[in-house]
Amino acid sequence: MPSTPSKTLPLAARVGRWSTRHRAIAIGLWLAFVVAAIFAGSLTGTKESGSDGGTGQSARADRLVDDHFPEKTVESLLIQRRDGGPIRTATVRATTAELTDALRAAPGVTAIDDPFTGDVGTVSPDGRSALMRVDLRGDTEANEKRIDGIERKVQLVAAASPELRIGQFGDASADKAISKIFEDDFAKAEKLSLPITLLILVLVFGAFVAAGVPLLLAATAVAGTIGLLGPVSQLVPMDETVTSVVLLVGMAVGVDYSLFVIRREREERRRGHSAQDALAIASATSGRAVLTSGLTVMAAMAGLLFAGDPTFSSMGVGAMLVVAVAMLGSLTVLPAALSLLGDRIEKGRIPVLHRLLNRGSRRAPAAGAGVDGVDAAGADAAGGRGWDLILRPVLRRPLVAAIISGGALVALTIPAFSLHTATSSIDDIPRTIEVMKVYDRMQAAFPGGQIPAQVIVHADDVTAPAVTAQIADLKARALKSDRLQGPITVSVTPDKRVARVEVPVDGNGNDAASERSLDELRDRILPAVFPSSGEAEALVTGQTAGSRDFNDLMKSRAPIVFAFVLTLAFLLLLVTFRSIVIPLKAIVLNLLSVGASYGVLVWVFQDGHLESQLGFTSHGYITSWLPMFLFVILFGLSMDYHVFILSRIREAVDRGASTADAVSIGIRGTAGTVTSAALVMVAVFSIFATLSAVDFKQMGVGLATAILLDATIVRAVLLPASMSLLGERNWYLPSWLEWLPQVRAHDAVPTGLVDGPPRGGVDPVDAEDPDAARAARRERRALTRA
Repeated sequence: MPSTPSKTLPLAARVGRWSTRHRAIAIGLWLAFVVAAIFAGSLTGTKESGSDGGTGQSARADRLVDDHFPEKTVESLLIQRRDGGPIRTATVRATTAELTDALRAAPGVTAIDDPFTGDVGTVSPDGRSALMRVDLRGDTEANEKRIDGIERKVQLVAAASPELRIGQFGDASADKAISKIFEDDFAKAEKLSLPITLLILVLVFGAFVAAGVPLLLAATAVAGTIGLLGPVSQLVPMDETVTSVVLLVGMAVGVDYSLFVIRREREERRRGHSAQDALAIASATSGRAVLTSGLTVMAAMAGLLFAGDPTFSSMGVGAMLVVAVAMLGSLTVLPAALSLLGDRIEKGRIPVLHRLLNRGSRRAPAAGAGVDGVDAAGADAAGGRGWDLILRPVLRRPLVAAIISGGALVALTIPAFSLHTATSSIDDIPRTIEVMKVYDRMQAAFPGGQIPAQVIVHADDVTAPAVTAQIADLKARALKSDRLQGPITVSVTPDKRVARVEVPVDGNGNDAASERSLDELRDRILPAVFPSSGEAEALVTGQTAGSRDFNDLMKSRAPIVFAFVLTLAFLLLLVTFRSIVIPLKAIVLNLLSVGASYGVLVWVFQDGHLESQLGFTSHGYITSWLPMFLFVILFGLSMDYHVFILSRIREAVDRGASTADAVSIGIRGTAGTVTSAALVMVAVFSIFATLSAVDFKQMGVGLATAILLDATIVRAVLLPASMSLLGERNWYLPSWLEWLPQVRAHDAVPTGLVDGPPRGGVDPVDAEDPDAARAARRERRALTRA
């Protein structure tokens, strides 16, 4: 029988065929693309997003500060007696004078406030602590490089005064210590993620070469995308976090897509197809699933563009780029590399593993081989049989399985209804580092002093008598309030148009006490001091104000982001599967996965369970950026699995199988691949749960939990149960949508490869799995009648 002409094949099949026929060109073009992207990135550099993209009162205040104030970094020195005695002594005064003289000669120091002659509040109310403020020229990043010299001078003075405890905390010293933690964390994640991924892939394939191919594709896709961020950032400035997102998403989808294609190619070879025929089938079927999945994942990531925040926009662009690059590599260079390797992909075989993985899947005769693997013969041999233990009872009693599994996910989701978010604060940093120990002592002696609210006063001349009187009134009212603290400091820009009034607040910046302090300042004191009809405008920024404004932004944008992602995913699945039931069900199942992940996050990090096991202290909130980020990432990755499984089920249906048989064939035929891909992701995401920063712990636990639930409860139980309950109604398409294009999976395979079963009339697993054999025979009879 003649092969299907290339022009009738869908895009994925045509690209795969071209790549295998021109493999040297395909591999060369891919390598050239990666090198060119890296070169372009180094040439242009990456333009970083600034603070001018936010919304709300705090963002407006921050822009005024950035536009009018010269860049300055503040360091604070805490001076206490070791015996806990009063601080106003001649010895202490002499030491502060020594510190002043030593620091005055340090590079970048512009001002030093003596605690005993400065504003009220630089000596603690109990008289046992003093606070010395040191101003440095330039921003925090610039001062990180010279803070070592200042710290050494402080340490020398402290060593000469053993009766005193002198500690340092400030923008530059804290940033330097925190950056070191993050650097160590990311180094740990990088060192562990690659070996763990390789180990899992070796266990999956039983051979080192086969395991290395997905890892190389993912790594080159990530490297190429990071290079592309440079040129793209000239149009859309990038946040510094985008590289981490690219690495996280790129490794996940790069390994996933490679697994989909390689497992299908190996399956078809076990069924008796030649290497090239097996590759053609894999490109036409799994390749098409990769294309659909990639577009759907990109659609999900595009939702971040509507978050109204430059950080999310850059995350969305970076995530879409790396998915597109990984998808392109899976459709082009991967078929070419597999064609080039041929049987050498089995090099580095581990005999014991290889025997276990291929047990019961002896190779069939090559001529006329099979029904394209749709009957699951040889498909995920060991994994498919293992999943039968779950799948058979599910399909036997689908209603019971759907109620139990759906109920479990709903139960896990319930804690999410009490979700409370706040921006990350200094309290989330581990207390093992010295600078944080100093911070805690400062907070105890001067509550709110290191996380003050900043009142930004804007007028034509803030030194005018009327405005000066208003600022004095603000200070007086704040000091009388039982929710605001001292010392209150005032600084004025050189052009006299902006004044910054720093008012320490109760609480830690994110708790209820801080919220009450903000209400007192924003809603009561400022309206009384700065009426809207006056010549001066007053805006509040700082940790608490920024957190509230960001939360308000997320609440207002979440419906837009969710609606965009769900609508676009629905339309893509509608066109792909020509059904309105399939996309609706996919959305519901994915929402259950995400909801359950939210619930686990709240139970662990907000309610404070498993603190000792995970090494964190709960502060009663989830970091503000995480819920929307998790929704988009998890929806995209969950849809990845969903599309792959549904494509296999649809493949069987298109070739004549009933929905019930197709579900069994599809789940069994993809179980091993989905499980393998999920294991890689869960292992990598779990590494983040071991890092120091609570943000990363929350992200790691959220991602790992959702993927684990999605690949087990959802895909192995709830999906087959719901499809079995709906039966042929799964494929319902209203008559007014019949105009949608129809591309059936088996039409994508050259017809010469699907003529019938292998010679001998029995597929490799007929004797081992009667259910699969009966399903395959029914399918073939349906094909014969067709």
